[in-house]
Amino acid sequence: MNTRRVLLRLAAAVPLAALATAGVRAQPPEGREILDKVEKLLWGSTVQGEYEMTIATPRWQRTLGLRLWMDRPRRSFVRILSPAKEAGIGSLRIGTEMWNYLPNVERIVKIPPSMMLQPWMGSDFTNDDLVKESSILDDYTHKVLATVQLDGAAVVQVEAVPKPDAAVVWGRIVYWVRRADTMPLKQEFFSERGERVRVLVFSDVRQVGGRILPTRWEMRPDAKPGNSTTVVLKEATFDRPVDDEIFSQRNLQKR
Repeated sequence: MNTRRVLLRLAAAVPLAALATAGVRAQPPEGREILDKVEKLLWGSTVQGEYEMTIATPRWQRTLGLRLWMDRPRRSFVRILSPAKEAGIGSLRIGTEMWNYLPNVERIVKIPPSMMLQPWMGSDFTNDDLVKESSILDDYTHKVLATVQLDGAAVVQVEAVPKPDAAVVWGRIVYWVRRADTMPLKQEFFSERGERVRVLVFSDVRQVGGRILPTRWEMRPDAKPGNSTTVVLKEATFDRPVDDEIFSQRNLQKR
């Protein structure tokens, strides 16, 4: 083969290689990378913030003011600020251990692992949801299921399936995440039998704590029509050190 023919073939191959590389770069990142970005957006490495939780049923409604401190992935602390009847109640998690403090009886109660999926303060969020005892990154494997169009935007569906030795009860969780900016839109939680149990919808995207994120999170259980729990982020500080004293049983007993 003469030199001129070799050069022509090389010249033709370069644009094809460039197109192939561009195609690879244009593909959405793998599932774990997507969920890592979602977790970092919502929680950062640390977060200190105020939230408002509204629990609604067809017969009644009540609203709790909350203060949250989280040092991911190991420690978290939640304090109820209002109303007066529940003010001072706290939940502390260090590693796999969790305690609740009940100021009316001045007692700390340790929460066993079997209770992590029980409702927190009668809401549609569980103890695990509030203190993030299980990790979507470490306790699950991840797979991109599909990319769909939703409200004119490309949305990636990422499935999280628990690892065999993970202490979780969900059969799988499906995240709906906007591809362009990795903004979470929805999470669907399924039982081990494959039935959807509840759905968490994210909305009201605005700037809080120097980042743009959804500030309204609404959980709806499929088995209880008319029930919902809505968490609204009021203010937050991300990625700043949290005093170790926050994550102590001594602090848990303070009002």
